[in-house]
Amino acid sequence: MDVTGILLATQSHDGQTRNVAEGTIKQFEEQSFPQFLQALSAELSDDSKPPVSRRLAGILLKNSLDANDLTRKEKCAERWISVDPAIKSHVKGSLLMTLGSPVSDAHRSSSQVIAKVASIEIPRREWPELIVNLLGNMTKPDAPPSLKQATLDAIGYVCEEISPQDLEQDQVNAVLTAVVQGMNHVDNSSEVRLAAVKALYNALDFAETNFQNESERNYIMKVICETASCKEVDVKKAAFECFVCIASTYYDLLEPYMQTLFELTANAARTDEEPVALQAIEFWSTICDEEVAIQEDAEESGDLNSASHLHFVEKAIPLLVPMLLETLLKQEEDQDEDDGIWNLSMAGGTCLGLVATAVKDTIVPLVMPFIEGNITKPDWRNREAATFAFGSILEGPSVEKLAPLVHAGFDFLLSATKDQNNHVRETTAWALSRTFEFLHSPANGFSVVTDANLSHVVEILLTSIKDSPNVAEKVCGALYFLAQGYHNAEPMSSVLSPYFGQLVSALLATADRSDSNNSRLCASAYETLNEIVRCSSIAETLNMIVLLLQEIMKRLNQTFEFQITSSEDKEKQSELQALLCGVVQVILQKFSNYDDKLVIAQFADQIMVLLLRVFSCDSSNVHEEAMLAIGALAYATGPDFLKYMPEFHKYLEMGLQNFGAYQVCCVSVGVVADICRALDDKVLPYCDGIMGALLKDLSSSELHRSVKPPIMSCIGDIALTIGEHFEKYVPYTVPMLQGAAELCSRMDLPDDDSTEYQNELRRSIFEAYSGILQGVKNSKSELMVPYAGHIFQFAELVLREISRDEGLTKAGVALVGDLADALGPSIKLLLQNSSFHSELLGRCSQSDDYQLRETASWVQGVISRVLVS
Repeated sequence: MDVTGILLATQSHDGQTRNVAEGTIKQFEEQSFPQFLQALSAELSDDSKPPVSRRLAGILLKNSLDANDLTRKEKCAERWISVDPAIKSHVKGSLLMTLGSPVSDAHRSSSQVIAKVASIEIPRREWPELIVNLLGNMTKPDAPPSLKQATLDAIGYVCEEISPQDLEQDQVNAVLTAVVQGMNHVDNSSEVRLAAVKALYNALDFAETNFQNESERNYIMKVICETASCKEVDVKKAAFECFVCIASTYYDLLEPYMQTLFELTANAARTDEEPVALQAIEFWSTICDEEVAIQEDAEESGDLNSASHLHFVEKAIPLLVPMLLETLLKQEEDQDEDDGIWNLSMAGGTCLGLVATAVKDTIVPLVMPFIEGNITKPDWRNREAATFAFGSILEGPSVEKLAPLVHAGFDFLLSATKDQNNHVRETTAWALSRTFEFLHSPANGFSVVTDANLSHVVEILLTSIKDSPNVAEKVCGALYFLAQGYHNAEPMSSVLSPYFGQLVSALLATADRSDSNNSRLCASAYETLNEIVRCSSIAETLNMIVLLLQEIMKRLNQTFEFQITSSEDKEKQSELQALLCGVVQVILQKFSNYDDKLVIAQFADQIMVLLLRVFSCDSSNVHEEAMLAIGALAYATGPDFLKYMPEFHKYLEMGLQNFGAYQVCCVSVGVVADICRALDDKVLPYCDGIMGALLKDLSSSELHRSVKPPIMSCIGDIALTIGEHFEKYVPYTVPMLQGAAELCSRMDLPDDDSTEYQNELRRSIFEAYSGILQGVKNSKSELMVPYAGHIFQFAELVLREISRDEGLTKAGVALVGDLADALGPSIKLLLQNSSFHSELLGRCSQSDDYQLRETASWVQGVISRVLVS
């Protein structure tokens, strides 16, 4: 096979030639994988071949060893593992040899492929000589710079792909030594030093033991500090990226270096090129994140003088805040035209906000002189910077500290919505949204908005929403938080009723604007509309909400007429349908709380027809929103929803089996629970299909794990709903719940997310068992007697743990009660032989939680009746 010719043909301008070449390569990979590896690694290593074909060979090799999808990734690994060891050895030797190629495309590709092979082999304790071989390249006396660069690239990529536990400490030491030597500016070119700093960045997670050793830590920090002072921008930027990583990974060890780090970062933020300055600010943002997280943990645990909090930000703020305020004046002329822009001014403002969250009231007097000194200056940059500073410090400081400042500046802020400069108007609208988010809380007795100025505030916002699209989007945010403040104070929700019609009209017009390519403006307008509806008083605005529903249904119907000629058109249609389904859902939820159900009955059929049409559009984000709307419709219509089931159940089962878009699957599970509540035992004819899909979901390794707890809770809902008819599902369901319980006891818990997931899983198992026990209690309780010992043992195992969350405790205690209530005398012996339940209920009866005490009291009564039976 002419591998070079076929690779080059995949880049042909002729579509047919390209398709044939791609098909040939795919066939080669699928039918002769070992030969495919040999042929491509030979192509990559041959310096006489064209750089393009060598680069393509590297990409194909890399893609054959790895994939983003977890299932495919595992298959790629299994396929490599099954290849003849002699062939693998030959391919690896060829890859290592290619690191010495003078052609950058070839040696860079080779370093990436080496890392992919390492990601499979090193965790299996294979290829032990890799690190030795790579380090050998660094110590060769005549090693050319290109070999050193490629080797350092490979070391960096390998560290990125594997976990710290995959390398022995002596290997880590050797890697760090080689990388630090590569950073030496006397012996190495800037390309080699850049590769070395990037490799160090990826190796920092491996260096925990080294960082605990003071002399080694000092040396590593010294080398990075020296590199951060070099002349080359890209090398310097990479060094500051290392500081950012160290700030989050080794925060507790930074104290001796903070003076030097402050000087380096302050100097970089003031005088260096933007890429370096941005990383310098990012260092302080990371320190703030760490300190805020420590504060939150301390507040949760009650240890407010935590030794792990080193107060770096508080110590630095007299110098840090002026440095950040300077960056606010470094705006770009056209930054209002680019949604995704990230520059010094944005980074400085974001960091200032994090500082405010970390040090709270202390920041206000440091920022106020800057605001007062710049807010009225003729140069727009000063006015915009002052407004940005004002908005940035509203989260963190107390209401008492901010109230005088906000009251004094509020009218000025409202009038600044008419500033002649677009940048200033946009930042003003953003600052208003922040003001309403943090200082408009009627429920808590403080609001910058009063009965006296509300009319003026609404008038200003309704005028500003017609401003340029970027300003209008921020005004939508301000209206959202204005409404939310009233929504959280329920009795006051009717305060906005006099303005409801104007607000709805303005937001619908904003969503329709044709002068904006910004899809976020349309989304913001509809999301704000939802919040306006949520906070409205339905008694006062019923007719207008009905008119709004009719308008939204009309708009949803129009989306089916869109001319779709490109993927972009399809995406716009999907986004709009998702937003409109969201409004339908919110309106249905509003109607659900209204006594007169005739309103819903009048529109339910039309809504269902539209939502079913949405399902025919192939887009997961639309399906998710349509499902949520159907859940709301089921809740609102109750038993009347039955007439929609013959048509809807097939879409529901498709949603339950949508492993790819797991959010759709999760929402579909929630809809099953809504339908059970709405239809009660009339859901029975559809249960075979639903239960089949749910059990398939539970046994699937492809489905995202976050969906599995809701599925188990949902099975409990179904059992509770259909009662004795759940009998036929028990032999399939209970073994799955037992398997899940077994999995919980074996789970690794390396972090908080894993612990939280384990708790969710265990709680959902409790809820599933409770639902089944309550469902079969009256006529089929004997079904569950064989499983009683396992259920009781699982509950005991979990509830004996000291550190468990309250939700888990409540669900576990309730399950013990349901077990005794449903099975009665059948488990008398089980209860007599255990002291666990009396210890547990004794503790729960002393709880601060009223609901838990009530549940414990009920369970105690049930168990007492069983024991005397």
